[in-house]
Amino acid sequence: SDAICNFVICNDSSLRSQPIIFNPDFFVEKLRHEKPEVFTELVVSNITRLIDLPGAELAQLMGEEDPKLPGANSTASGFFRSLISLKRKEKGVVFGSPLTEEGIAQVSQLIEYLHKNLRAEGLFRVPGNSIRQQILKDALNSGTDIDLDSGEFHSNDVATLLKMFLGELPEPLLTHKHFHAHLKIADLTLFDEKGNKTSTPDKERQIEALQLLFLILPAPNRSLLKLLLDLLYQTAKKQDKNKMSAHNLALMFAPHILWPRNVTANDLQENITKLNNGVTFMIKHSQKLFKAPVYIRECARLHYLGSRAHTSKDDLDLLTSSGSKELQPLKSQKRSRLDSCHQEETQQRTEEALKELFHHVHNMPDSAKKKKLIRQFNKHPTALTPGSDVPASPAPRRTRSRSFSGLIKRKVLGTPVILERKSRDTTPEPVRVSKENVQLLQKCGSPAHMSQAKLKSLEGQKEGSCRRIRARLLSKDSSSL
Repeated sequence: SDAICNFVICNDSSLRSQPIIFNPDFFVEKLRHEKPEVFTELVVSNITRLIDLPGAELAQLMGEEDPKLPGANSTASGFFRSLISLKRKEKGVVFGSPLTEEGIAQVSQLIEYLHKNLRAEGLFRVPGNSIRQQILKDALNSGTDIDLDSGEFHSNDVATLLKMFLGELPEPLLTHKHFHAHLKIADLTLFDEKGNKTSTPDKERQIEALQLLFLILPAPNRSLLKLLLDLLYQTAKKQDKNKMSAHNLALMFAPHILWPRNVTANDLQENITKLNNGVTFMIKHSQKLFKAPVYIRECARLHYLGSRAHTSKDDLDLLTSSGSKELQPLKSQKRSRLDSCHQEETQQRTEEALKELFHHVHNMPDSAKKKKLIRQFNKHPTALTPGSDVPASPAPRRTRSRSFSGLIKRKVLGTPVILERKSRDTTPEPVRVSKENVQLLQKCGSPAHMSQAKLKSLEGQKEGSCRRIRARLLSKDSSSL
């Protein structure tokens, strides 16, 4: 299901040598842009299958209600909260403004530079020079070109400025609407043999839930999140040089990625461990989180190429399990009907064949073969009796041949004459025919047709011999005269 097409026909000869990049999520993105309501309903229905979201939290995820966040009802404004609000008063083109594609294009320069300098010890933890950071910030806000490879800026300056950009966004990168959903994802654990919850995280379900949540993020948030998590993943791979593991990086970026704005650590005291572990999990599995689940791809593909209604993963699985069970009674009824019809047809054909065979046997001249067949019919009285429906015809009377032609047949042809007994003028009793007798008759062929052919040949030979004998007698008579 991942490979929607296997080849691309390109008429431009200049492009044939270039590699072709095909997006397996093409129909997913197409559905997201063309029919966002259908797309959101499809994804959210699968999210609620994995995590339990009450009515209020589900309404917040769908954007129908304002999210209720920790610390929002607190009247005490501490020093840290007031400091954060003061920092966000000065809004620029990039920093402090809502996330836009222009802002991502400017910040992507910082990410590209950091990819080249991942070995700096304490990256994202050690702060840089504040003067150089302000110069770099002003340049990004003004949209001027920056040459980060000139050596004027240090990697710690760039890393600190990237965290500053994320921290000054109006809302976290994963948005406020998704906050409660991420808390529920952290609670997804495996079950033991008795069906009881364990403390072992269910990684597969967590990955699947994150894939679905990332699908309904705003497009700018999703693009920047992918760039950021990939950078942190590559940074964690170099932890032997920079001393920054995935967990250390999560502690640095969780407040900017997942924590609600204007909230302190005290407000998140109950959930801070879940949030930090959740960001750690995202960093470790970042290479899998931006792929749509297979069943979402299939539903999106069928929306454009097929006529099947959108279904969730459970519904797709039930097509081969419960759906087949529901169809079993229908299939069995259909098969029984077909079998009964088939049996009736075969029975009718058998009866017709038996009637025809009975006609042939009945019309046969009296002979040893006919008597043998009739004896075999009478051995199986439980067989079908087609003779009951067939009008009986009296057996033909044949007398002993004492004519001149009979003498010719005995002398000239050398074939014994079949002596026929006078048959009674009564109708023969119906004969019951069995399966074995039918097979025997099929081997023997149609006796009636065979006897008629033989009689015709004998009559032709008789007429020829009579002519020859008459000619001889005439010749003798003429010579004697």
